[in-house]
Amino acid sequence: MAPADDDLRRDAIAADHDDSSWDQVTVPGHWRSHPAHAGADGPMLYRRSFAIDPPAAGRRRWITFDGIFYQADVWLDGAYLGDPEGYFVPHTFDVTALTRLGHEHVLAVEVSCPAATTGPRRAVTGVFQDSIGAAATWNPGGIWAPVTVVETGPVSVERFRVLCRDTDETRAHVLLYARLDSDESRHVRIRTLVDGRPVAEVERSLATGSNDLDWSLDIEAPRLWWPRALGEQPLTDITVEVLVEGAISHAASRRTGLREVAWNRWTCAINGERLFLKGANLLPTRLDLAAATPDEVRRDVESAAEAGLDLLRVHGHVARPEIYDAADELGVLLIQDFPLTGRQARSVRGQAVEQARNAVDLLGHHPSIAMWIAHDDPGGEDDRAATGQARRGLRRVLGHQVPTWNRSVLDRWVKRAIEKQDGTRPCVPHSGSLPHLPQLDGTDSHLSFGWRSGDIRDLERVAKRIPRLVRFVSEFGAQSVPDSPLDVDTSRWPEIDHDRLGSTFGAEMDVFAQRVPPADAESWDAWRNATQTYQAELVRYQIETLRRLKYRPTGGFTLHALNDPAPAISYSVLDHDRVPKKSFHALVRACVPVLVMMDRPPDLVVQGDHLRLAVHVVNDLRCELAPALVQVIARWGGGERSWAFGGDVPADECIKAGRIELDVPETLGALTFDLRFTAGDVVATNHYTTAVTILPD
Repeated sequence: MAPADDDLRRDAIAADHDDSSWDQVTVPGHWRSHPAHAGADGPMLYRRSFAIDPPAAGRRRWITFDGIFYQADVWLDGAYLGDPEGYFVPHTFDVTALTRLGHEHVLAVEVSCPAATTGPRRAVTGVFQDSIGAAATWNPGGIWAPVTVVETGPVSVERFRVLCRDTDETRAHVLLYARLDSDESRHVRIRTLVDGRPVAEVERSLATGSNDLDWSLDIEAPRLWWPRALGEQPLTDITVEVLVEGAISHAASRRTGLREVAWNRWTCAINGERLFLKGANLLPTRLDLAAATPDEVRRDVESAAEAGLDLLRVHGHVARPEIYDAADELGVLLIQDFPLTGRQARSVRGQAVEQARNAVDLLGHHPSIAMWIAHDDPGGEDDRAATGQARRGLRRVLGHQVPTWNRSVLDRWVKRAIEKQDGTRPCVPHSGSLPHLPQLDGTDSHLSFGWRSGDIRDLERVAKRIPRLVRFVSEFGAQSVPDSPLDVDTSRWPEIDHDRLGSTFGAEMDVFAQRVPPADAESWDAWRNATQTYQAELVRYQIETLRRLKYRPTGGFTLHALNDPAPAISYSVLDHDRVPKKSFHALVRACVPVLVMMDRPPDLVVQGDHLRLAVHVVNDLRCELAPALVQVIARWGGGERSWAFGGDVPADECIKAGRIELDVPETLGALTFDLRFTAGDVVATNHYTTAVTILPD
């Protein structure tokens, strides 16, 4: 690899160019992973010499790039092959004629990935070129996925898409699409197999070049795929074989699950069973996408399942294949973002539409994907300033009432492209859109109560006033400092560089100054502990609030976020080394299948205050809990009081168990409430605390 310039572009594509002085790099990889180019923004030229025998008569040969970040020009032996664009899209080139000319070959690739800039974005790179923290300075350019040589017969399967449209216990209806590339006009036989067993065979006539074919398949007595909370996850292999003169020319296979997805007012149902979705936003395993091991990638999905989550939103990117395979196998549902984030330039529309089609072909067979989102936060509002919150909030609301090119044009083109390819799942045009005219119907909500605006308790107040704002909350939370080390000189506390914490690690220091002021902490460790405590309290209370609104009107939530792809002061509950923060443990406790909870008591109460706190029980199990008993014990220095409520808790419901009323006793210090739910073998507990004080005369 070497930095590209005009001389190299002219000479280095030739087979006899001397590249002995070039840097040796590993593919897959990103160019910044090489020490000599750690600060480079490209473009870069790659060369690879290889030897291969010419293909036999009747055989064809292809070179496939599984992932180039982000644009490229490709030559083989000096002959131009094409200009692929899109980091997650596989690109294949026919090199049959060129590889017949000899044994020795040189593949040359110029790769470009312009650095992220302010203003509208001109590339479909999603969170990999975000405007904050490490992603703002990291350039992911390079050949980040394998490059392979593939040999086929005269007809190759260029694309193969499998979608399960609907299913029940007697029959599954599967839609199939293939793009076949033929070297000449000919008749072929197309055979479809399910788990290795031929189930259909048909003859078709092909023209020279690309041929698009659609057909359907009915599978009798299917083994249904379920989310982890509802059942098992059997997977089915569906294969297409193209036979030319009785011999298999090429074959392609997809592993899928037979299930039906339906959404009604942001409540999801799988195979007719509705499910309250408890989830989190999933960021890339690493910004250095190629360096993450398969086990590291898979581990993020396993962590979500262990935390009791039903859903991950693949936020602002298309992830590595291991994410989707793990979600299919573990029964974790996915909301898949197309990698458009923030304001995009008009020039991106053509590529966005084409890459959206490719995304469906690449991922559509995964049963775990329950929804597409075309664009995250198309307005690109900067809500990070702590001052002028009321004015900024009003400006944001008004901004959602007027058409913009991103929301009104780009997002609808991408949505239409996805829905044309995949009619089995819904596609939301834009995430985080507030209710707007003429229908006053927004999408999922990005709410920052208790962090960028308002108070933690404002979520409950807004839910009462504008219920549709909490139908599905896809972003909420607070930032905190991780336990894993950051490249920060903490010995200089409190004269630490706040600007660097923001620019390098994404810390919203103006918000911290209001919520968890560094000036109030005696040390870095004390501040870190305080930030994690605040984040955990917010996560716990807001998840409890949303679960109390189960189906009335809330269909679920995704916390922002599960993980960090790089060292950061962020919203994640697992840091860049996957060390759990306090908020992760709060998330686990708040997402148990059976949760007993009560209204959050005030942070501070005064002797003589009258408390009226409702007690609720959420049952996510598919069975009724009866008979059930809820016990509440209030304790303070020198005394206690208890309450008990009995009854039945229906399956998949939230019920109000009762209400406790208490006059704050004559005491100082902590006032605690311990809740315990029992129903047969099912036991759930919870704990709340507040402080009692005396007002001065």
